[in-house]
Amino acid sequence: MALMRCDFFSETLGMSTSMTVILPQRTSSQIGMTGSAPAGDPPVLYLLHGLSDDDTIWLRRTSIERYVAPLGLAVVMPQAGRSFYTDEEHGNRYWTFLSTELPRVCHEFFRLSDRREDTFVAGLSMGGYGAVKWALRDPDRFAAAASLSGALDVTTRRHHPTAPLDPGVWHTVFGERTVTGTDDDTVALLDREPGAGRPALYVACGTEDFLYDDNLTFVAAARERGVPVTVDFSPGTHDWAYWDAKIQDVLAWLPLRTDR
Repeated sequence: MALMRCDFFSETLGMSTSMTVILPQRTSSQIGMTGSAPAGDPPVLYLLHGLSDDDTIWLRRTSIERYVAPLGLAVVMPQAGRSFYTDEEHGNRYWTFLSTELPRVCHEFFRLSDRREDTFVAGLSMGGYGAVKWALRDPDRFAAAASLSGALDVTTRRHHPTAPLDPGVWHTVFGERTVTGTDDDTVALLDREPGAGRPALYVACGTEDFLYDDNLTFVAAARERGVPVTVDFSPGTHDWAYWDAKIQDVLAWLPLRTDR
């Protein structure tokens, strides 16, 4: 694998930012690991971080580089602050950066497939919310999307009785506007016309996680609408031991093409 931390200027954000990128490499003599790479442009997984983290966190807390080595899969991990992958009401345009500028920049910098069937998104916590939101708002881009311990019912987070979102974060991101029923409401997005077809969805959450109720709400809403979702609710909390294990399940679930 090739691993790089890429610092670049974002026209959308008006400042320099970073992404951590894993690119596939075919290897046979590397001790302890075999690398694979497709003959053509590799598939890509956009992997999103959580509220307290940055673009390096998946690499630092899991063995994601080792997990993707035999798959021939590129992984792009962008920096998004505490934005909830949203055009912030009192901050910056992270949704526009993520959904429009980032893919364009990645394809300018790296050799990546631009096929829908080769493009995936996943994330944890805030990043799980971002992954599902991106896939449902831009279904023609993605074949599959996965959420691990995602904040999938963000409309309840502001005044949640046991785990409310920090009011400063809420004010910066959403201001005083109503989120329910908007493009930032993942439950409401289930009602949107999927165009060429809705991406496959995967939702995992630990049953002891403080976001478990959010995931129950989202899955129930999907089932009410007849939207298929692969669900993995099992013992676990909001921690890296859980996410390190579950990202391996996500990688095994991704519909990676075998005709390469």
